[in-house]
Amino acid sequence: MTAFTSLSIAMIKGFYRDRTSLFFMFVFPLMFLVIFGLLLGGSGGERTKIGVVGDGPVIAALGAGEALELQRFDDLDTAVRQVVDGDLPAVVAQDGDDVRLRFAASDRAAAGVVTGIVSGVVNEANLAATGQPRTFVLDQRPVEDVSLKPIQYLTPGILSWGVSISAVFGAALTLVSWRKKQVLRRIRLAPVGVGTVLVSRVLVSIGTALLQGVVFVAVAVLPVFGLTLSGQWYLAIPLLVLGTLAFFSVGMLVGAFCRTEEAASGAANAVVLPMSFLGGTFFPVEQAPDWLQTVSLVFPLRHMNDGMVDVLVRGKGIEALAVPSAVLIGFTLVVGLVATRVFRWED
Repeated sequence: MTAFTSLSIAMIKGFYRDRTSLFFMFVFPLMFLVIFGLLLGGSGGERTKIGVVGDGPVIAALGAGEALELQRFDDLDTAVRQVVDGDLPAVVAQDGDDVRLRFAASDRAAAGVVTGIVSGVVNEANLAATGQPRTFVLDQRPVEDVSLKPIQYLTPGILSWGVSISAVFGAALTLVSWRKKQVLRRIRLAPVGVGTVLVSRVLVSIGTALLQGVVFVAVAVLPVFGLTLSGQWYLAIPLLVLGTLAFFSVGMLVGAFCRTEEAASGAANAVVLPMSFLGGTFFPVEQAPDWLQTVSLVFPLRHMNDGMVDVLVRGKGIEALAVPSAVLIGFTLVVGLVATRVFRWED
């Protein structure tokens, strides 16, 4: 225990005295949370602005809704020029029974919203014109709380990404640096077991991940961002621990092959960056092609993100940890075994 305690204290001091490491493991991912949180913080209450020309029941119904903001024009050509220039996503013109919709296909998100709303309003107007009663009534509402904000989905993904950076870079750069400076050789000759060295370094990484979680949540719950934790938020702690172990094993594998800190940093980036995009950190992976979604299932970050969203946002119970935990544990065992096979004490 004396050797274990001494090693752990030395690793903690070495880690937290390195300001560059602290920046990339805490400040750098936190910057993304703050930037995206501020950019998307008010997106839930915004209305899409479109141009309208003329009057009629369709125009009146569009103005009465809460999703669209109308900007009136005297003629269709002027309004269409605004759409062509990218100032408006669409324009609706009504002249008697003639309704025309012109939209910018380059703005697919806004165009999809506008065309869906206008089509629905036109169908309602056609039904009202027939004088027939409605046969079907649609009851639609979100399954989540209506107060849900983008920060609810940003925090789990960026937190998982921050943990992956910390574990992969921490393990890889530490092993390469220690091997280069002959620290591993001295440890090997000292009366300290390999397991003691490994466990102490893993515990430092887990402690860092838990501290990252506290910092991220503390920032996200500020009124300017408005994160609301679900009743099962504490179930994120096992995911933080298991995710750290999985990414630490990746860092060990990278550190086993690389000879310099520069090579280790480049290799770690080559691993972490694809995982961050395919894992759903910056955009929903469900929007990617089917084959790419299948590929993303290979990476541990995808499963960690899914589990974090389930327990932090959707309020699911311990059953939500089954699949992510099994994948993370399996990934750790496989990659960790490979890393131990190719591990080198000296160059």
